[in-house]
Amino acid sequence: VVLLAMMAFTVFDNEKSQERPIHQLRIYKVPKQNIEVFHARFRDHAHRIMKKYEFKIVSMWESRMDDTVEFVYLLEWKDKSQMENAWEKFMNDQEWKDIKKETSEMHGTFVESIEDRILILADYSPQTQQLKQ
Repeated sequence: VVLLAMMAFTVFDNEKSQERPIHQLRIYKVPKQNIEVFHARFRDHAHRIMKKYEFKIVSMWESRMDDTVEFVYLLEWKDKSQMENAWEKFMNDQEWKDIKKETSEMHGTFVESIEDRILILADYSPQTQQLKQ
């Protein structure tokens, strides 16, 4: 009986963990001279097109240290499949391709590098505790 109860709890716990969203942290290193046009392109175009593909942007930040400028944003996804499908659609969006080409021709390099991290909620994260309630 105890073993069956433990197995049932494990199945329930695994089902609950699959209900947790995943987060994606994106860090763009942007040339200082292009930060304003980068913000304009992201604000006026990328963000709008991302919404079309159900990107859920939790928050956005700018980080400056010495001569380095970074644009950082956090996305929330239902699961990895949703994330991958949305990114594929966004990257293949013809309007986005045209905007990137046009703005890059006008202003040069917008992004020196991109760091992309998938974040999985820890069992004891405050957000995980809220999901269990």
